[in-house]
Amino acid sequence: ELFGHKKGAFTGAVDSHPGILARSCPHGAVFLDEIGEAKVPIQIKLLRVLQEREFSPVGSHETVRFSGRVIAATNRPLDEMRNAGHFRDDFFYRLCSDVIEMPRLATRIEEDANELDLLVSSIVGRMLGEANEALASEAAFAIRKGVGARYAWPGNVRELEQAVRRIVLTRSYAGDLRAPRGTSSSALLDATSGDDAERLLARYCHALYERHGTYEEVARRTKLDRRTVKRYVELCGP
Repeated sequence: ELFGHKKGAFTGAVDSHPGILARSCPHGAVFLDEIGEAKVPIQIKLLRVLQEREFSPVGSHETVRFSGRVIAATNRPLDEMRNAGHFRDDFFYRLCSDVIEMPRLATRIEEDANELDLLVSSIVGRMLGEANEALASEAAFAIRKGVGARYAWPGNVRELEQAVRRIVLTRSYAGDLRAPRGTSSSALLDATSGDDAERLLARYCHALYERHGTYEEVARRTKLDRRTVKRYVELCGP
């Protein structure tokens, strides 16, 4: 799909097929979603495209020029993957000429109370083909009533889109049943019984790391430096 192939290059290749890279116009862009899932052999092939601006279709010795740009996205912690050898450093440095970090939906809503209303209004507009502020307000109210202000939104914006659709059909949304819910004070004390302050902070940092996936985000939320956060996370084990 990326590089294309020549007729007869493999069983079933009954005709030549130009890949996505070949179909990109000179000033266009190819968007690669979930780049963190790409295996090392694919990373090597893409590295050549980024570095040499050239590639060859499968079954061909012809060199094709790529003059577009590559935009990639991932929700995987690339720094951890690089340390583990699952994501190549040279590929990362060729790819990351600019980096835009998108906060999780729960973070966006926590930092801006109007974010939920804006997103719901946009989703309703796409669903109906036109703006409908009455329905958007009803959906936002139902979401706040159903999941509360501290809901973790484990499915991010995709979950929010489905929540709006469910509200249109059923007038309610109770959230992901597998998502972590708030606990009472007694339950919290029982769960942390025997922990000193350092161990309690370590468990908190570890829980944030499991949810957000990066030391940087944990450091931002706890107002600790990255090195301290990493030490606390490692204290609780993998």
